[in-house]
Amino acid sequence: MNDLDSLFRRRIGMSQTEITFEKLDKVLEKTAKTFPFENLCILEDRTTAITKDNLIHKMLEQHEGGLCYELNPLLYLFLVENGFDSRLVLGTVYSSAEQQWSTTGKTHVAILIKHDGKQYLVDTGFGGNLPLKPVPLNGEMVSSSNGEFRVERVKNAEEKFIFYKKLKHKDKEWKIGYIFDLKDTIKNVSALGDIQDIIITHPDSAFNKRPLITKLTDKGSITLTDGSFTEWMDGKETKREMNEKHFKEMKNEYFGF
Repeated sequence: MNDLDSLFRRRIGMSQTEITFEKLDKVLEKTAKTFPFENLCILEDRTTAITKDNLIHKMLEQHEGGLCYELNPLLYLFLVENGFDSRLVLGTVYSSAEQQWSTTGKTHVAILIKHDGKQYLVDTGFGGNLPLKPVPLNGEMVSSSNGEFRVERVKNAEEKFIFYKKLKHKDKEWKIGYIFDLKDTIKNVSALGDIQDIIITHPDSAFNKRPLITKLTDKGSITLTDGSFTEWMDGKETKREMNEKHFKEMKNEYFGF
């Protein structure tokens, strides 16, 4: 049997110490800077069923990354093994550019945890939009090296919440990230196979057309597509055009693929 706890700690560089709620910030930061948010499996037609063993093999043994329905379930399983009261929750992403909710529906996967009677949102699968801290569901703002974040209840909807973000150096105003409903929670990762199928096949899916690899760094973030490499460092953006040869070189140099 695969030892998820040991393998996860080894990959993010965390010792075998007790993971308390107060240490979650460190876990989230290390996770965000280790696992790329990427869709290469989809484009290379080598996706597998969403199971605990397959998630371990792909991201902890093969050292790949994944999308939200892979990254957050892996973290969820790690949190459960370390005694956290956790659930996965489905959400619908909002596009600020198009000013509409995603037509792929409830295909974002995040994590809810309970601690001392309060609920928190945890997310390590939202590209460069990661809060890097648990975000309480009471509207309280949290700040991290990646920006400011909050979760607010939807008016006249007891169990619906919206995740808001204001990324450091990028957003001047608050933007909607996604909406989620407490009724849409699951504990069995295999139930996420339907989400993967939609992301693979839906004509409006953002992840079945061209490669995307991104992750946070100590000084900002890096993003690689088949057309460009973008690096944010200390609030400054640099962008380089890519061709197929450069893409393969940068994929290896910056992301270890």
